[in-house]
Order: sequence, then C-alpha cells, then structure tokens
Amino acid sequence: MSRQHRKRRRPMADINVVPYIDVMLVLLIIFMVTAPLITQGVHVELPEADARPLEQDEEPPLVISVNRAGELFVNVGEGREDPVDDDALIQRIQVTLKHNPKIQVMVRGDADVQYHRVVHAMVLAQTAGVPSVGLITEPPGSR
Repeated sequence: MSRQHRKRRRPMADINVVPYIDVMLVLLIIFMVTAPLITQGVHVELPEADARPLEQDEEPPLVISVNRAGELFVNVGEGREDPVDDDALIQRIQVTLKHNPKIQVMVRGDADVQYHRVVHAMVLAQTAGVPSVGLITEPPGSR
C-alpha cells in the first residue's frame, strides 16, 4: 500500500461536553448540601432598615447574635449554637482580636428582643476592646 491510498485521520473538531456536565452536576449537589451549613446557626428575626450595605472584607466578621429570649451567641470558638454568658463572650472576642485586631464586629439582634439586650451586647464588645460595632438588619420587604 502506498501512502496516498491510506486514509488520513483528521483531528476531531467536536468537544465532548458530557464529562463537564457530570462534574457540574456533582458540584451543584455539593453546593446545595453545604449552603445551609454556611449560614449562621442562631435563628434571629432581624429588624428591617433602609441602610446601605457595608463593604465586605475578605474575612467574615465576628457576629454577636441576640435571640428573642435575650440569649447571647457568638460565631467564633466552640459551641457556636450554644448561648454564652457575658464573661465567655468577652473572652472569645478578646482572643479573636488578639489574632486579628482589624476584624469587623457586628451585632444581630432579633426584632422582638428588648433593646437593652442589644445595647448590652454592644457594651460587652466595647469592654472586650472592640473600637466600633455594627448592627445587622434586613432591607425592607425582604421577608
């Protein structure tokens, strides 16, 4: 056989997308399973306020939550879904500030909690050495 009679193979111009679709479906399932785990563990009905959102840093803020019963929670350390007393809250904030002094500190207060409990959480943060504390709200009509 001569070279002229042999059939030359042409490169295939089509891309097989089936493996990419499989990978995308697996990633979708992973994100669907992990998304609920990323949200804050304490249920708080935030008050609505028409305020502009703050610029988000790369690192998530330290969040102090005050639920409807007035219990305090903090999103750092162990037992994030367990209420903490005043001393434990101050200690966790101080340890966090020691490792990252520029971390943002925010307070999430339930809309039905007594105002003095939210102020108390802010005072505890100030006692721990936080220079400024922000409040987390929801935009109007988001419920």
